[in-house]
Amino acid sequence: MRTKIPLAPREPDVTVHIVLNDFGPLGSAYVETDEAEADEATIVENILSGQYSHPMRVIAFNTAEGWSRDVTEDIARAVLTKARNENRSVAIVVQEFLDRSLGVPERTAGNSRSQEY
Repeated sequence: MRTKIPLAPREPDVTVHIVLNDFGPLGSAYVETDEAEADEATIVENILSGQYSHPMRVIAFNTAEGWSRDVTEDIARAVLTKARNENRSVAIVVQEFLDRSLGVPERTAGNSRSQEY
């Protein structure tokens, strides 16, 4: 008998984040994410460190509370803040994500600390 794998998180009240990535000619898909790495902080770090080839959107949901929403802008702000606070360089794919999500000019995404978004 096959064991069914649950689609919802095992924890009854947890917010899960998933990333829609553009894989070019192969199309877009939500990236498979381990349950333990679907939290906001890990997604922010994964985007900042270039774990996604072309992140397009981030969706958060909580099945216990019965909601889901597009959190792309919130995540982009968190990525920008973390990059600035840690004085980290930002890869081109991350710069493009910030530009699409926040309108942050690519040349200033990882360098400017004075602009607020």
